[in-house]
Amino acid sequence: MANLVIVESPAKAKTIQKYLGDGYHVIASMGHVIDLPKSKLGVDVEHDFAPHYIPIKGKEDIIKSLKTQAKKCDKIYLATDPDREGEAISWHLCHMLGMSQEEDNRVTFNEITKSGVLSGMAHPRTIDQDLVDAQQARRILDRIVGYQLSPFLWKKIKPGLSAGRVQSVAVRLIVDREEQISAFQSEEYWTIDAKLLAASSKKAFEARLALKAGKKLEIKNKEEADAILAELSGAEFVVDTVKTGVRRRTPAPPFTTSTLQQEASRKLGFQARRTMKAAQELYEGVEVSGMGAVGLITYMRTDSLRVSDEAYQAACEYITQQYGKNYLPASRRVYKTKSGAQDAHEAIRPTMPALAPAQVKASLTADQYKLYKLIWERFIASQMANALLDTVSADIGAGAYTFKASGYSVKFDGFTVLYIEGKDEEESDTQTLPKLEEKMPLKPKSVEGNQHFTQPPARYTEASLIKALEENGIGRPSTYAPTIMTILQRGYVEREGKALKPTALGEITTKLMKEQFKNIVDVKFTAGMEQELDQIEEGQRDWVDTLREFYTGFEKNLETATKNMEGVRLKVPDEETDIVCELCGRKMVIKTGRYGKFLACPGFPECRNTKKIVQETGGLCPLCGGRVLAKKSKHGKGYYGCEHNPTCGFMTWDKPLTDRCPKCGSTLFRKAGRGGKIHCLKPDCGYEKGADEA
Repeated sequence: MANLVIVESPAKAKTIQKYLGDGYHVIASMGHVIDLPKSKLGVDVEHDFAPHYIPIKGKEDIIKSLKTQAKKCDKIYLATDPDREGEAISWHLCHMLGMSQEEDNRVTFNEITKSGVLSGMAHPRTIDQDLVDAQQARRILDRIVGYQLSPFLWKKIKPGLSAGRVQSVAVRLIVDREEQISAFQSEEYWTIDAKLLAASSKKAFEARLALKAGKKLEIKNKEEADAILAELSGAEFVVDTVKTGVRRRTPAPPFTTSTLQQEASRKLGFQARRTMKAAQELYEGVEVSGMGAVGLITYMRTDSLRVSDEAYQAACEYITQQYGKNYLPASRRVYKTKSGAQDAHEAIRPTMPALAPAQVKASLTADQYKLYKLIWERFIASQMANALLDTVSADIGAGAYTFKASGYSVKFDGFTVLYIEGKDEEESDTQTLPKLEEKMPLKPKSVEGNQHFTQPPARYTEASLIKALEENGIGRPSTYAPTIMTILQRGYVEREGKALKPTALGEITTKLMKEQFKNIVDVKFTAGMEQELDQIEEGQRDWVDTLREFYTGFEKNLETATKNMEGVRLKVPDEETDIVCELCGRKMVIKTGRYGKFLACPGFPECRNTKKIVQETGGLCPLCGGRVLAKKSKHGKGYYGCEHNPTCGFMTWDKPLTDRCPKCGSTLFRKAGRGGKIHCLKPDCGYEKGADEA
């Protein structure tokens, strides 16, 4: 009879079945089949934190099918994902199906390719109990915090709140950043910027005032700037010194889970959840024309930067064929994985480096293609030679003052021919300077004073929050996306463009947590817990002892907080708007209900007036002339529609602009996506132009 292989998903099962053939039957468990009960704690804290696992509701038919299939086969292989969660799923399946944990029935695949699958099947092992214990410890820790702390928040703030080890710290980071922004005192400063012309060039270059009589210069206000400009009036600009050099620019390493989520946010505008969904699909396998089902990337939950010898050789061959040997570094490039990282997997890379994105584009969804292209380019570039930049910096004298100018030109493009890492902030010194020589006179085209103000720290975006969580050791690769999704869904944080901003609920909950449960929202304490979980995984620490140590302090903390806040209930302040209630004249406030935010009169219950929140765009409907409003579908996707819907029926994904159509006077719209064309949607008009013509 056939051997049985159990994986999590149907897509993964289909791909693996293709490689194993008729001697195997591959089926999916659809993730976890048993878990802690939702209705109660499910953990016996008095008896070594014994978990009470039960079948997950709705999985009865799957469990029945798994048991039926298991009875028919000669051998069962558990091939769930190669991480803590996957190990725990295999452990649950092992016990549910009556298998022996002492047998070599666990197989793992870092990549779902023929070689990866056959190699994994050729090296079965026993279930790693240390991995299982680490997952259990995390699950039970999170259950204790969630199920014992959440009811406390219900009583003291409002029903329906939740607390969690990682999510509470993530919210605190966002709240702390908002407090820094609110407390920031902006200071004025000025710069003196010159545009200068060399005799050998028609294009002016920029230089900035830096020194006076050899000392650093700080200009605090307009009066000081005007005085300096007066002194510079009529001054001769002469090149004092010129320094040239060569700067090496090194490629970024291949992706880890964290850096993939950050870069997909910067370059593709993907939220972490969207990134991980597409990555999961690419790992498990997609139907590629001419190849069938194949996994296109290695396992996507990793913090390792290791690259296999085979992948390295394949990348070198591709680079040599496409770009030439001079695009290979003199020796193999090895990236050092950060301390504390789990090195069980490789970095995220294409399973077949020679398979360029263009070759598979027709077989992928838009998200799959964009992410595969990003991963492929990052990996290939990581194995390429450095870029070499000819740099030049010049000191330019003007009387007692010294201006500085710098720039570079590309000597050898190296890896940048393919890929350049995204940055949260724009790089400076990107201008190209003309050929400058000492004592060369320069002609000032303009010399101006420019006012600036120091800026507060920026709000977190998904990318920068993930970076902060990783740098502080909060959570692990698999937790970043669900953590961000949770704090948004629970209403602790909201999006403002790409930025993450705390709500009033998030601020008041964090304030309470900081006062009563310092450890739970303490960055160092939470990072320490992550290290202890890693030690359990490595077999260096007992999971029950770890839970007991945590729970002893947590239980006392909860008792103290309950006493401290006896009879106290905190009120979440409403956000006041400028919209006046037409019934009683009060300024309406924003409230959050079951279906999201709405406007309500603060005079409730005397005045029960409520309204939908309308987000105007400034555009007018091309069908009836009504206002075009920004709306959201029931799935949360943004679109634009007429205020008179459903009577009018106009809706579009295209963004309305303030510009009007030169042909008919209607609102112009920009097509969704980067570089989308601008066009008029009025019937029978037909006006359009490219985005670069705007």
